[in-house]
Amino acid sequence: MRFSSNVKPYVLLLIVGIFLLLGYVNHFDITSNTDAIIGYESRTLFCFCRRTDVVSVTPWLAPIVWEGTYDPVLIDNIYKPMKLTIATTVFAVGKYVRFLQDFLETAEKHFMVGFNVHYYVFTDRPDDVPSVNLTQGRHLSVIQVPVSNRWQEISARRMEIIQTTIERQIRREADYIFCLDVDSKFHARWGSESLGRLVAVIHPGYYEQTRDHFPYERRPASTAYIPMDEGDYYYGGAMFGGFVEDVYTLTKVCRKRFEEDAGNSIEAAWQEESHLNRYLLYNKPSKVLSPEYLWQDFKAQTKEVKVIRFSGVIKNYAEVRPNV
Repeated sequence: MRFSSNVKPYVLLLIVGIFLLLGYVNHFDITSNTDAIIGYESRTLFCFCRRTDVVSVTPWLAPIVWEGTYDPVLIDNIYKPMKLTIATTVFAVGKYVRFLQDFLETAEKHFMVGFNVHYYVFTDRPDDVPSVNLTQGRHLSVIQVPVSNRWQEISARRMEIIQTTIERQIRREADYIFCLDVDSKFHARWGSESLGRLVAVIHPGYYEQTRDHFPYERRPASTAYIPMDEGDYYYGGAMFGGFVEDVYTLTKVCRKRFEEDAGNSIEAAWQEESHLNRYLLYNKPSKVLSPEYLWQDFKAQTKEVKVIRFSGVIKNYAEVRPNV
């Protein structure tokens, strides 16, 4: 039997519901098979509820995570018994170290509560890293990085630094990884519903826009180039994540493309965000987070965004960035 593309998501939902009713969750040994986790986590998100006011599935049938599209108790019951460790990288370079305390304190309240979390703080000011009380199973490592006179260079080097840190340390210490911006705060649950093999977030400034308005890199000379007639979503560079090895591949490819552009005296329009969007266009994320997971404090909350979970704080860029 063949189904149209419009029917496929509903057939998938029906199949998931049947498995759940049969008690499939209770008998599936998800902790013993990594490949099973990859497939299974995508099939369990939309179990009991869905929303009709937003798009909750991509054209390639990956979930788009909004409030009201998942059962948090069910998702936690699947993932928490696995005793996973979530690596979390954050760059607090230059004056951006001032945002670190709020980031960490709000993360302890809302980010992956009940999971093992290892924060990796990259900074040129290790003595200014604040002391924050971490709950059991949560740790912080401070990794010193060079100072930079251009914020664009800091942005561009993120992929390289994350790649090398995964090689040296993170791949032995964590199962999943999220790479987040420090000038942000958590306001509500960010939990296991966000876990996936390769995870991206829709940029809050463009989730209602068509791709002809996306600020992709449009110069063919750049390795971040995306043609006008291509593109799915505009993903925010302030968050990407997934399995450690999948994120490692992403950072390795983006770093290589950065270096190729630099050799040709080209800097992509939005540095790592441009390269991230290029990578995700041809390597589709297995899960997409809605703008709930990357809002901006200066934006008024919209009717689609029921909960703001993570949001960039208001700041004076001329004061915190070295070359603005």
